[in-house]
Amino acid sequence: MHAPSPTIVRSTRASQFGLVLALLLLLAAVSAPWWAERATQRLLTEFLYTLALAQLWNLLAGYGGLLSVGQQGFIGLGGYCLVVLGLQFGLNPFLIVPLAGAFTALVAIPTAAILFRLRGAYFAVGTWVVAEVFRLLVANNSSVGGGSGTSITRTVTGIPAWWRESTTLWIAVALGAGATLAVYALLRSRHGLALTAVRDSEPAAESLGVSVPRMKWLVYIASAAGCGMVGALIFITKLRIAPEAAFSMDWTAAMFFAVIIGGIGTIEGPLVGTLVYFLLRQFLSDYGSWYLIVLGCVAVAFMLWIPRGIWGLVSRRWDLNFFPVQRRIMAGGNTPSGV
Repeated sequence: MHAPSPTIVRSTRASQFGLVLALLLLLAAVSAPWWAERATQRLLTEFLYTLALAQLWNLLAGYGGLLSVGQQGFIGLGGYCLVVLGLQFGLNPFLIVPLAGAFTALVAIPTAAILFRLRGAYFAVGTWVVAEVFRLLVANNSSVGGGSGTSITRTVTGIPAWWRESTTLWIAVALGAGATLAVYALLRSRHGLALTAVRDSEPAAESLGVSVPRMKWLVYIASAAGCGMVGALIFITKLRIAPEAAFSMDWTAAMFFAVIIGGIGTIEGPLVGTLVYFLLRQFLSDYGSWYLIVLGCVAVAFMLWIPRGIWGLVSRRWDLNFFPVQRRIMAGGNTPSGV
């Protein structure tokens, strides 16, 4: 008898369980306005938009190899779309969220044309400089409130409180779950293979026919658009915006922390890292500056001793993947062991 033909396996028992769990959690989040208190809804909203930011930074740095420390620039621009389109043009704030994504994607085009001339640490510093340029331009523009900022409460006037809170949460669900699923779908496609090839070795990727510039442009613009939408949503929840808050380095620091702690270069990593970030913040927020010191020490410790992050360690130890993107060749269609 002939040996059974090998087959390519992409789904695992863990991924099937993860799909069911994800659907249940998604249903719970969407239905939260009917069972959760307002404070719980706001915390869930914050968790979801932080998750979206972490997934976007992971796509950029973990898979695209583009180490950016200036994503707060696009968050701030997205937030200020509320001032221009909401206060000055009277658009519904929730309609501004996708428009903010489109605007920041357009801004990212000339920005990328400049930054992609830089390499390594120079690229990272360049992204921070660009974010500071955005901040200074906004801070010196009196039509959007200047350096002191402005209230955007008027943009939500007339929207019932229940609908405002619920719609904010639902958009956060769309951004958090959407970013996770979009990255997962991208990495399972041929573009995902090209992207990881670019991250590992640009010359090798080019030798295989991969367009390195095109892949970098794709992830940079996609990440900018996502950050712009999240930025608009963030300041819908805060109802006041100022340059120092909108373009704060804290946004990128939160992304960096969540990805490094959870596991860079994995889909599950930002999920785990965001959860750890919120747990630490919840328990340490009463300790003032010590809270930030502990976060910094934890991040440094992980970079030194657990560089693959929590999920990288778990995945390597037990071969567990809820969002598998690799392709496995199995003889006769056998299920991979350990998953």
